[in-house]
Amino acid sequence: MKEIAITDIAGVRFGHATDEIGGTGCTVVLTEQGAPTGADIRGGGPASRETELLSPVSSAEGIHALLLSGGSAFGLDAAGGVMRFLEDKGIGVDVGIAHVPLVVASDIFDLDYRSADARPDVDMAQSACLDAAARGAEGAELPQGSVGVGTGATVGKAQGPAHAMKSGFGHFAVQIGPVQMGALVVCNAIGDVFDIETGEQLAGMRDDSGAFVSSEHYLYDMIAGKVAAPSAHTNTTLCVVVTNVAFDKTKMTKIASMAQNGLARTIRPVHTSFDGDAVFAMSVGQIQLPALAIDALGTLAAYVVGKAINNAVRLA
Repeated sequence: MKEIAITDIAGVRFGHATDEIGGTGCTVVLTEQGAPTGADIRGGGPASRETELLSPVSSAEGIHALLLSGGSAFGLDAAGGVMRFLEDKGIGVDVGIAHVPLVVASDIFDLDYRSADARPDVDMAQSACLDAAARGAEGAELPQGSVGVGTGATVGKAQGPAHAMKSGFGHFAVQIGPVQMGALVVCNAIGDVFDIETGEQLAGMRDDSGAFVSSEHYLYDMIAGKVAAPSAHTNTTLCVVVTNVAFDKTKMTKIASMAQNGLARTIRPVHTSFDGDAVFAMSVGQIQLPALAIDALGTLAAYVVGKAINNAVRLA
């Protein structure tokens, strides 16, 4: 297994748009030929758009783009900018009188980072698409840290923003033989973040002196009535797994489910009612593998997700 750049994976492009003043942004994943995509959503407070397209019983065989955005539910409107970009290029499902792009979107809550009025919109999302097109043409690397959807991301938020720590956007990709797999993540969790290799705490809730405080133990103290309940639905970790293996969306749904283990291995607590955690898994290539390879790919997906989460907090 060797590490590769996420942009080495063919058939998919990535782009950012960032509002540094408002403290928000968005990141787009473009698969213009249409990519079979599955999803696994375990957080109790998701903000999402068109995720029913990813159901194995939905007639849509694939989607053309996936948008990760700030702005909480307000940011879902930004997906219209991705649709506009793709429609202008004639990309989408041919319905006879138009080509309708299939665009799934999911958002994090970052309204309390800098400005509650700053939200990704149609124009910002279109800018992210233009960035993806230019980046793909130039072969440029995709920035990580406090950029795109990660601009306003924070972690360790059980006691509110004053005790939280900056997080951001990260990615990680590997190749085994001809198989490529990568993950893109925005980590905006209520919990603390740990190194997937060593278990060392990398980021999370802090006390007044700046020292780490266990978010897990804080929740236990809440049960005992020693502390107040955490702030409601203001957290979400969003992941996109991409691979060049040719699987249908039923198999990609299983890979998305197994990839959630990457969150469980690096974030504690995770999948709470205060989070909107979601993993999307996209097939963007033609590498043929037997069906039983799904377990190996799901295991690998969990690993690259964990490494991407670590990059999201390390590079913020």
